[in-house]
Amino acid sequence: MSDHSGPVYSTAEWMDYPEHEKTYKFFVKLGTTFAATVATVLALMAIFLT
Repeated sequence: MSDHSGPVYSTAEWMDYPEHEKTYKFFVKLGTTFAATVATVLALMAIFLT
């Protein structure tokens, strides 16, 4: 019988974990910055457009 299980990512040597961590931290920072920008724009619209 052949083995149909997928790769075990926790033991895969080909995974570049430092690059993965760096990309994840950038994504979180980008999302946080975007959310803060949208909140600021909405607050300014609420103040100046009413």
